Amino acid sequence: MAQRHLDPTEPAATAPPPHPTSADAGTGTDTSATARGDAGAGPRADADTDALVGYLRAQATEFLRALRRHRESGTGAGTAPATGPATGAGTGPGARKGAGAGAGTGTHAGAATRTGTGTHAGANGAYGGPDRAAPPADDVDAARALRRAARRISATLHTFQPLLDADWAEEMRPELAWLSGTLAMEHAYASRLERLLQALHRLSGSTAFPAPRPVGRSTVTTTVPPGVSAAPSVPAAAHPASANRGNLTMGAAKAGALLDRQLTLARTRAHSTALQALGSSRFHAVADKVALLASEVPLSSTGRGAAAAPRPDAAPVDLRPLATAAQERLTDAVAALPLVTAGSPYNAEALVHGLSPDPAPHPQDAPWHQVRLLLRLHRYALEALADAAAGDADDSDVDDSVDVRLLAAGEALNRHRDAAEAAAAAAQAARTPRIAPATAYALGVLHADQRHEVEAARYAFQHSWRKEPIRLP
Repeated sequence: MAQRHLDPTEPAATAPPPHPTSADAGTGTDTSATARGDAGAGPRADADTDALVGYLRAQATEFLRALRRHRESGTGAGTAPATGPATGAGTGPGARKGAGAGAGTGTHAGAATRTGTGTHAGANGAYGGPDRAAPPADDVDAARALRRAARRISATLHTFQPLLDADWAEEMRPELAWLSGTLAMEHAYASRLERLLQALHRLSGSTAFPAPRPVGRSTVTTTVPPGVSAAPSVPAAAHPASANRGNLTMGAAKAGALLDRQLTLARTRAHSTALQALGSSRFHAVADKVALLASEVPLSSTGRGAAAAPRPDAAPVDLRPLATAAQERLTDAVAALPLVTAGSPYNAEALVHGLSPDPAPHPQDAPWHQVRLLLRLHRYALEALADAAAGDADDSDVDDSVDVRLLAAGEALNRHRDAAEAAAAAAQAARTPRIAPATAYALGVLHADQRHEVEAARYAFQHSWRKEPIRLP
């Protein structure tokens, strides 16, 4: 089913997306997507059910396009071939039509899932073989595009559920959330490790940060004077030795090694989980439903009545009240946050209960994480309204602006989430039995540093949120 919709002859697959966006780098989150307008004063164009249908179809098409890119980047990665001959959509009346995937002998390859010793393939990259080489950049970008489209579809189903088939929407949303979360874990662990190692070097007074893990198979290149033969390039090491490695204390060095070992293991497990997910029947069921969504959007009775040819005296169903409700939920959640305390620099509120033996996530972080999710729902609702405005060519007064306030607030909440999870990882590493006191001390300092980063992110959020909305043309 999904492969049929990937056919370039299909108009849904060839139509360009209405507004290309980019995924967030490093967190499995979307920090650079455009937030357009304001839900309370939405576009003046008719934002009706047809605009919602067009937005969902565009996101479904983007999902299928990313799935095809992921498959093509996986098969062209230069590693061992998949087991058995690959057939794009299956053959025969009883063959399963994979979501842009080949079917190998004895396996259902799914989204470019391949098997073989020392190979790598999958969602956010894989590490097979002793060199733990990172996946190609195209493969990582395709996985991010999959997550981005899945998040937008899921958020749209949540915000505009009264206009959609209720049973279908309730069935799709948890599946899309599962897919997006599964694909995001590996990248999240890699970013967390890089963040913590850089913090260790900064706290140790090192002038050189450790080089991050390579995104692809990088090579070391040097400038060769004319007339001098150049030596062949060699692969760069995964962890190049820092010139100022000696600046790290013994405790900090051991803490970095412990974090590297734990988070690399977690990243490997997350990668294996992503591979299993992409080859599972659950994923193929989700891809098939998204492929159907690219051609037909299941609407409720209210939505079907509005999408049909209305009578001259019938008013179309407006999307703006539902988008305004999403904005009000966000406003209420922000009002419950301690913004007055967060607005005081160095208030140390984020360090409260820092010595608690409870390994559960910090309780004061939960309301901020909830606001981050509500802000994302609000921004995606604005994107659907912006599509409606862009589709009205006769309306010259459509406000096609970027709300810088929402962008800054979203970036601050993303930093808040990253710092909170990094602090939790440092605390978890400090609970490792039989570690040296110097290592435990370094991890404690690292935990406090990340909690200070949480505090700084809260300050940045309240500073940007309380500003008047700024509209850039």
